[in-house]
Amino acid sequence: MDLKNIAEFIFDYETPIVFTAIHNGHYVSENINKNMNIDEETRRREEDSNTEFFTELGANSIVGKTSRCEFDINRTPDKAVYMKPEDSWDMKIRKRKPTGFEVAQSMLRYDAFYAETKKHFDVLKEKFGKFFVYDVHSYNHRRAGDTKPPAPLPYNPEIIIGTNNMPVNRADIIHDIHKDFLKFDYLGRTLNTRINIKFPGGNFSRWIHRTYPNSACCVALEFKKIFMDEWTGEMFPEIMEKLRDAMMGTIPNIKKNMDRLKF
Repeated sequence: MDLKNIAEFIFDYETPIVFTAIHNGHYVSENINKNMNIDEETRRREEDSNTEFFTELGANSIVGKTSRCEFDINRTPDKAVYMKPEDSWDMKIRKRKPTGFEVAQSMLRYDAFYAETKKHFDVLKEKFGKFFVYDVHSYNHRRAGDTKPPAPLPYNPEIIIGTNNMPVNRADIIHDIHKDFLKFDYLGRTLNTRINIKFPGGNFSRWIHRTYPNSACCVALEFKKIFMDEWTGEMFPEIMEKLRDAMMGTIPNIKKNMDRLKF
């Protein structure tokens, strides 16, 4: 199967660290797009647009190309295709319920993503014995409207560290990531960073830990969309750079912890 519109996989296998942005995608298959009940602007607002920017920190990366509104890589197979508004932020994503053919079509592409991911992760496991994955996402915090107040703190921090299904012996890694974000100088202040608030991580991180229980560590990072205007799509390059710098500051401790981690 052609993976071009599913995801982009770039690996040089020279490091055991992988950067992913699986919800970055905007592509929708032509026949499925005809059944979309939301306009392109609304759809883009629910995607993690431009999170591929954060994957540029390393030579191993996976960037999603298909919109989560066609199928959601970060959901389990039975939930990957949104069937009702409760599955998708209480929005009616499609004009009519997807047909069996449409669901099967999307799930073939979903399975192809995971099969290709496993090929690359198997190489890292074979070469290094263990590897680390940054699972990068972003989330909306102005759902009430662009003229309304943003969602309140503390339940909407600027960075959320998700540790979904992570074995307890990875605790030092999480502690150091949290510490590194908190000590970063973000425009003269500290970034509001919390663990497992709102988003503890989704199916992708669970799949990684289940598939590689003795060799992988995956941390889900949710960046609040302070790096853009979530209603107009305007990006704020200075803030994007600062957030990526903050993320880069976590790498040395991750390398240190991975070196001493015993699975």
